[in-house]
Amino acid sequence: MRTSKKLAIGHQKTCGCPANHLNCLTAKDWIKSQIGVWRTELDDKEFQRVFEFFYESRDVRDKQIHPAVFPVNLAKKIIGLFTHEGELVVDPFLGIGTSLVAARDLRRNAVGFDINQRYLDFIRGRLQQVPPSEGSEQLPILDDARSIDQYIEPGTIKLAFTSPPYANLLNRPRLNKSRRVRENEQYLKVEQYSQDPRDLGTLEVEEYAGEMKEIYRKILPLMKPKGHSVINVPDVWTNKVPGGRRVPVHIYVYHAMVEAGFELRNTMIWDRNNIVNRIGIFGWPSNFITMGTTFEYLLDFWRPPD
Repeated sequence: MRTSKKLAIGHQKTCGCPANHLNCLTAKDWIKSQIGVWRTELDDKEFQRVFEFFYESRDVRDKQIHPAVFPVNLAKKIIGLFTHEGELVVDPFLGIGTSLVAARDLRRNAVGFDINQRYLDFIRGRLQQVPPSEGSEQLPILDDARSIDQYIEPGTIKLAFTSPPYANLLNRPRLNKSRRVRENEQYLKVEQYSQDPRDLGTLEVEEYAGEMKEIYRKILPLMKPKGHSVINVPDVWTNKVPGGRRVPVHIYVYHAMVEAGFELRNTMIWDRNNIVNRIGIFGWPSNFITMGTTFEYLLDFWRPPD
């Protein structure tokens, strides 16, 4: 559904924090967040004291549902770091709605956009399992990220957080060369979000970067000054050329964001080494290639001060 009517959703902080504070964190939690490598572990109370965030039972890890998922606790860490209660979070590529679940947990207003009706149906089911967050709303919208400016008032977004498509680099059958058990349920599956021509996951990486630039050029004036935009993205190995090559998706995203008017503030590494299972010997014995699946980038940009 497309509409030119702006959403009536809150965007002002409702907590009692001082006006010059970035978030509601204590000094102790702030220090923990300054570590540039963020690690995950499975849902284990023994590890929750050590690792920055973890997977829990309500996380969705089934690639049949969505090919690229992240834990609720990652979204909560990002949202908690860059917003106050009541402020507005926007996810331009909502997927299965993890950012909305995290926003509801933290009493943040949030809006997410996706073009896939199946994902929106799944999101609504997820949100029904989370207790309502008094004083805030979390809204999934079935529409293209290119239309965000039709819904959001200028100068209201405090945080844009998303994991976007990885260009067309997932749009191929998986060979599972890096796995010990190669012919598992993912073998020869095309792990792509959709084949909709509007989907950035159908584009070559150069065209993908151009579309990201235009989308975030529209988002920029919707941000509050010094509002942050965090993008979770990996680099991807492709076999579309002989011998294969690594595509530095994070570099394409960086240039797209800077050209859209954002400024890079921080780079965090999401260390996934403890949750990647059954890694095989990739490239042995003659071609050394690191396992890109064991980490992803969290690129933190902001709208520069006026």
